[in-house]
Amino acid sequence: MSAPLLSVRDLHLHYSIRSGSWRSSERVLRAVSGVSFDLERGGCLGLVGESGSGKSSVAHAVIGLNRPQAGSIRLDGTELTTLKGRARKPHLRRMGLVFQDPFASLDPRQSAESILTEPLRIHGLLKPAERRLRALALLDAVGLSPKHLYRYPHEFSGGQRQRIGIARALAPEPELLVLDEPVSALDVSVQAQVLVLLADLREQFGLSYLFIAHDLAVVRHICDSIAVMYLGRVVEFAKREDLFERPSHPYTRALLSAVPHLEIGRPRPLPLAGEIPSPLDPPPGCTFHPRCPERERIPADRCSRETPGPITPGRRATCHLLDS
Repeated sequence: MSAPLLSVRDLHLHYSIRSGSWRSSERVLRAVSGVSFDLERGGCLGLVGESGSGKSSVAHAVIGLNRPQAGSIRLDGTELTTLKGRARKPHLRRMGLVFQDPFASLDPRQSAESILTEPLRIHGLLKPAERRLRALALLDAVGLSPKHLYRYPHEFSGGQRQRIGIARALAPEPELLVLDEPVSALDVSVQAQVLVLLADLREQFGLSYLFIAHDLAVVRHICDSIAVMYLGRVVEFAKREDLFERPSHPYTRALLSAVPHLEIGRPRPLPLAGEIPSPLDPPPGCTFHPRCPERERIPADRCSRETPGPITPGRRATCHLLDS
């Protein structure tokens, strides 16, 4: 079996927070705590969970926007966390990032041509005339026409702007695209079009995707494997069909049952009380236990006292129910 394209091991990403005056004490926000996963070459891995679960923090660490405090990020066997300056540049070129907001992520002062050729200039790729041809080819790849080359972001619709963002990420010919909720800001009909486009591009260019989302209905259409995150940790990791047909963690079951549907007589969603706790003050034991609708099945307050065992090849979820 070939080595994974992207391998993340025991990733920790913390932020120092101060509130109030300069004399206030410093607190630590633990955005990511011990996340591990592999992304196979040509595969699509979905990271899902509520807002505040740490999905985007993982994505930003992988792409090099944030430097983790501990852990390993390997791209095709190369450790990225120890590289600095120019040594990182050729490896970062192999990854592209598509942002959530298709308007804020584009410079309103730049035309589409300038937006698409900027990555080529930064990496010193192609001659100026060739860059323009590359920009035209990228527009065609994402379903836009040559006439769009000279337009500015405000002249595009939301779906068209996101297509420009995808084309920009493809400009230096990366192997991996990190997609940070790329359709959540779009209308439902446009979401479907962009998802079809991403599936086509993945096949056409042999890309691998790390797909960040909070909508399980979206990842079901595009991802091969799914990692469910809660409060900075992966609580379940499974192949797509296994996760949707046989979810193991109570949090995964709650997320799946809350997906909107039109089937009459289908069971109502499991109750999921409250909101995700603050990563500044995570609950002890299993961090999900204050909201878990199934915690009464575990005796002696074990969920509030003990941290569940980690995910292993023989254990796909971090839950005490798997041990009972």
